[in-house]
Amino acid sequence: MSRKIRMGMVGGGRGAFIGGVHRIAAAIDQQIELVCGAFSSDPEKSRLSGEDLYLPAGRVYGSYEEMILREKELPLGERMDFVSIVTPNHVHFGPAKMALENGFHVVCDKPVTFSVDEARILVKLVEETGLIFALTHNYTGYPMVKQARDMVRDGKIGKVRKIVVEYPQGWLATRKEDTDNKQAAWRTDPDRSGMGGALGDIGTHAENLAEYISGLKITEVCADVTTFVEGRRLDDDANILLRLEGGAKGVLHCSQIAVGIENGLNIRVWGETGGLEWHQMEPNTLIVTQLEGPAIHYRTGVGSDLSPASMAAFRIPAGHPEGYLEAFANIYKNFAACVQARLAGTEPDPLHTDFPTVYDGLRGMIFVEKVIENSLGTEKWTAM
Repeated sequence: MSRKIRMGMVGGGRGAFIGGVHRIAAAIDQQIELVCGAFSSDPEKSRLSGEDLYLPAGRVYGSYEEMILREKELPLGERMDFVSIVTPNHVHFGPAKMALENGFHVVCDKPVTFSVDEARILVKLVEETGLIFALTHNYTGYPMVKQARDMVRDGKIGKVRKIVVEYPQGWLATRKEDTDNKQAAWRTDPDRSGMGGALGDIGTHAENLAEYISGLKITEVCADVTTFVEGRRLDDDANILLRLEGGAKGVLHCSQIAVGIENGLNIRVWGETGGLEWHQMEPNTLIVTQLEGPAIHYRTGVGSDLSPASMAAFRIPAGHPEGYLEAFANIYKNFAACVQARLAGTEPDPLHTDFPTVYDGLRGMIFVEKVIENSLGTEKWTAM
């Protein structure tokens, strides 16, 4: 291939947060270029956002429907290759479905859809079309998360017995949705967020991280889901017991009312012969414990015993911080490599297939649904 992969974006216009993150991440490795977009449901706002990004006026659209249909009419050498969806949850399904139906690959922010039924439709479409679908559970992109996954897979800590994963934040400890905070407004609105508040926003990240590192699927949940802030319409705190494949047990808690906590995603995994510990706010370090001897601190890019996936996920010399944007970029980099291989008629390097997919999206939606079902019901355990 002698060109970059072409991206069209849905959402991410003026005033949006996550759209800018995706654009930066997609550009880091210089494999992707933004060529068009429908940046807002307001055509004028979309037009102005396109101007901000120096896009030709003819490639800035007033709706995602217009973008997909007009781009499909362009020659193969000019049209977008994939759609990046960076809207609130309730506007994930429509553009993803239409993009797949019209032959475009998809990158979608999480959670994948508004409901389990919608997620199942997307899974079926991906299977029928064979198109590539990436979901931006970005925390799987960190080098030390990949190192942890590979060490578990290779038996370095023995059979997994227990997982403790937490994702506390404090930014919604008060009713920010009653202010002009756009991010708080849609995340606490069931009409835009879905049935889960903190559960769908950050609980799915914890669920995905636990399954990614351990290689085990959650099979049952026992949940206590709470809304602490008076008048809030969705949950802001959840405490969940987990049962996983192979007899492993787990604890997952997520909260957006943990006053003073910025972004405390942490995970610990214990096996029969050792353990792993990773903290998102200190992402370059993986702590490995063993039955005998001291704890070992693995560091991003340091040492000859890091896994190939871990080594492929960092870009700058050891000791220089890499984090959120780079983790996002690793998803885009691998996705782009798979699209490049598809366009060239070749098979991608297996290292490049390491990104969350529509199946992870379905898992997340089932997790939210079953946790809510269990919390509201009378059964002690609910099967996933």
